[in-house]
Amino acid sequence: MVIAELYRIGELSRISNISARTIDYYTKLGLIEPAKRTEKNYRLYAHETLQRLERIEEMKKAKYTLDEIKSALSTWSEVTPDEQVTLKLSEIQQHLAKLEQEVKELEPVIKKMKPRQVNRLYTRMMPQAAACIEALMLLTNKSSLM
Repeated sequence: MVIAELYRIGELSRISNISARTIDYYTKLGLIEPAKRTEKNYRLYAHETLQRLERIEEMKKAKYTLDEIKSALSTWSEVTPDEQVTLKLSEIQQHLAKLEQEVKELEPVIKKMKPRQVNRLYTRMMPQAAACIEALMLLTNKSSLM
């Protein structure tokens, strides 16, 4: 039998590299919640809280407000795994559309570049683009075209 590891706030802080004060604040806001309490009323957090904290920090870096993060996290936890995949693919699709728009905005600059510069640019970008396409194909269970 595997016992799930639980962390006190100090341990969670050390492992996640997020201050105990911030973790306490996130708990008060309802962004995270303790899995249980000890007899001495210490909060104990599950290992999954580390992943949730990582997601919160990523969203903060992307300039989401704490209210927006709370809303997104509550929506995320209410959906089934199939819905999670659908939501994530939808997010990726939106991100790709944004990247496509940014590339279109770069077209005038690229047209002014010398052919050799353009070739170097495409040579650097192609492996990453191909890897992204391959990952998306694997996610959607399509056979590899690469």
